Amino acid sequence: MRFWKYHALGNDYIVLDPADAGESLGAEFIRRLCHRNFGIGSDGILLGPLPPGRLTGQGAGTFCGLRIFNPDASEAEKSGNGLRIFCRYLHDTGRVSDGPFRLETLGGVVGCQVLDGGARVRVEMGRVSFHSADIGITGLPREVIDETIEAGGRRLVFCAATVGNPHCIVRREAVTEAEARELGPLLEHHPWFPRRTNVQFMQVLDRHRIRIEIWERGAGYTLASGSSASACAGVARRLGLCDAEIAVHMPGGVLNVNVADDWSITQLGPVTGVAQGVVDRDILND
Repeated sequence: MRFWKYHALGNDYIVLDPADAGESLGAEFIRRLCHRNFGIGSDGILLGPLPPGRLTGQGAGTFCGLRIFNPDASEAEKSGNGLRIFCRYLHDTGRVSDGPFRLETLGGVVGCQVLDGGARVRVEMGRVSFHSADIGITGLPREVIDETIEAGGRRLVFCAATVGNPHCIVRREAVTEAEARELGPLLEHHPWFPRRTNVQFMQVLDRHRIRIEIWERGAGYTLASGSSASACAGVARRLGLCDAEIAVHMPGGVLNVNVADDWSITQLGPVTGVAQGVVDRDILND
């Protein structure tokens, strides 16, 4: 079984072609392949290209579908970095050119374009929503803006958002990896989020820059996340703290995000090739 590995700002994914790997991957295989000691090591697996409409039945006008798996074998609705990586893979394997195309994910259809020969990729993430029914958070129907949540014996002010997957964004005067690692897993599994949630700690630097630390649902502490950057940029603009063009600073680097007046999110960022190879069948035998 062949694999391709890329990273986007330090957030790395393994790409598997379903023509080789099959359209369903076993949970133990996913966990082992993503393990950094017993497998290849990655923040997730991208399985595609899949036939249009296979995921949601709404694949009209799309080039193909993409399934995204976390290292714990749970399936993600959407991943900004994962999408950019998959676009680079499609370009590298000659499936797409430099023109725009559309991909189907469980979190909706996204517009994509590969730029600079694959060095950068633009992805239209869809509209960010702050409404509880879209996010999947308990309580009365509402926009989840500047509410209070308890974790680790602390009361935290947060906003919730979705760009096809759920996010809990905690505003801080300064953000640290230590706090993300401490409070991230508690918020990920907080009872207010029945399907769990991605967690970000956000510091607004000025009208065009924010800094975030990320705890990703099903993956843990992460150097970068495209959907997290998109959700945080949306929240920063919704709060009136930032303008439309926002540079999102993460431990792995900077992702440029545009939040349009209709709350449509577009991200532009780099993708780097890492390796290609063959998965040995021994991976599940030791």
